Amino acid sequence: MRVLLVEDEVRLAENVAAALRDGPGFAVDHAEDGATAIDLAGNRCYDLVVLDLNLPILDGPAVLRRLRAGGDTTAVLVLTARSERESIVELLNAGADDYLTKPFDLGELIARAKALIRRGKGVAATTLHLGDIEMNTSEQTVARAGRFVTLSPIEYKILEYLMHRPRVVVSKRELLEHIYDYNWEHHSNVIEAHVSNLRRKLDSGAETSSIETLRGRGYRLQVGREVVG
Repeated sequence: MRVLLVEDEVRLAENVAAALRDGPGFAVDHAEDGATAIDLAGNRCYDLVVLDLNLPILDGPAVLRRLRAGGDTTAVLVLTARSERESIVELLNAGADDYLTKPFDLGELIARAKALIRRGKGVAATTLHLGDIEMNTSEQTVARAGRFVTLSPIEYKILEYLMHRPRVVVSKRELLEHIYDYNWEHHSNVIEAHVSNLRRKLDSGAETSSIETLRGRGYRLQVGREVVG
């Protein structure tokens, strides 16, 4: 999943970004001010925005209002040093989905981020199913027909993204933008290899193919087609 982190405190931003990358394996873009956040949000598709309130140029509430006024429904997790009930209620009424009061535990931030993303995808449980494929997003394990499949971090990210979009054609660019940070262009020549390895691991010993490649269009997770070869 792809997260936009909007935080001007450098040390805190580094710690939060590292936790989101190393824990659940999210791709994280970082904006140090509200204007940059608006620019990134307008040009990329995010699964979650982690938004600090005290920002230069445009503050957090202004960023939140602009996102919602522009029709952006991406889940927003607010980081705030304000503990007054009135401020929290105002933020939620303005379109925030959840909040954490500083100082906060990074483990709690990761748990809330995962929950908001699952809710945004219409998935309440931590376990995703498609056909005989089962993914536990909490334990980050994958099994097919009861057989555990060992995946690399990138392969896991690809499968998780596809599991959230069953039978939907996902373009190579869309995969890259959600798996890597915004310098994803450097990785564009290896995505086919990752998908090929993922397909091989998932289909080993199976009677049906897991990932379909549509030339010039992208990939589709569609269990049910007979494995050829």
